[in-house]
Amino acid sequence: MPARPLACAVLAALAVAGAGCLGDDGDQGERADGAPAEMRPRATAEEPVPSPVSRPEPGAEDVIRAWADTLRRGDVAGASAYFALPATVSNGTPPIELETRAEVELFNRTLPCGARVIATEDAPHGFVIATFRLTERPGRGRCGSGTGATARTALLVRDGHITDWLRVPDGAAPELDATPA
Repeated sequence: MPARPLACAVLAALAVAGAGCLGDDGDQGERADGAPAEMRPRATAEEPVPSPVSRPEPGAEDVIRAWADTLRRGDVAGASAYFALPATVSNGTPPIELETRAEVELFNRTLPCGARVIATEDAPHGFVIATFRLTERPGRGRCGSGTGATARTALLVRDGHITDWLRVPDGAAPELDATPA
């Protein structure tokens, strides 16, 4: 997908998702039956999808904390460097594949809140579920009433970079499907 249509799609999706930073998003990211939306790790010809019992990559939590700390300081380009290319993101939207560094920077720029990691837990398929306390951050956007709220994201880290960034509802255990997207 060319960068301009993707940029419009990302911005539209984030607008629909209420800027995607509030932790009290009700049913965002849930199916009609109330279960969390599926999260599917990306598989390549060289790399199979991790098994449901696989553990996160060593150092994954450090990458997630470094990304959050860098974005919270307002360094969008630095935060974007923690993402692999391509990367899949979903902030209360259908999954979007980011194929260029500019698309990853746009995604990070559109997150209006900074965030501090307050908890992590291992999840199936090598994902880490991070719980964030939302903060204001320098740059565009305002966290506003979201400041102090929590948000949860399932992240998959491979080779020291975030390959999947998938918002999950607060308090819900995500259902991780091993079928490649």
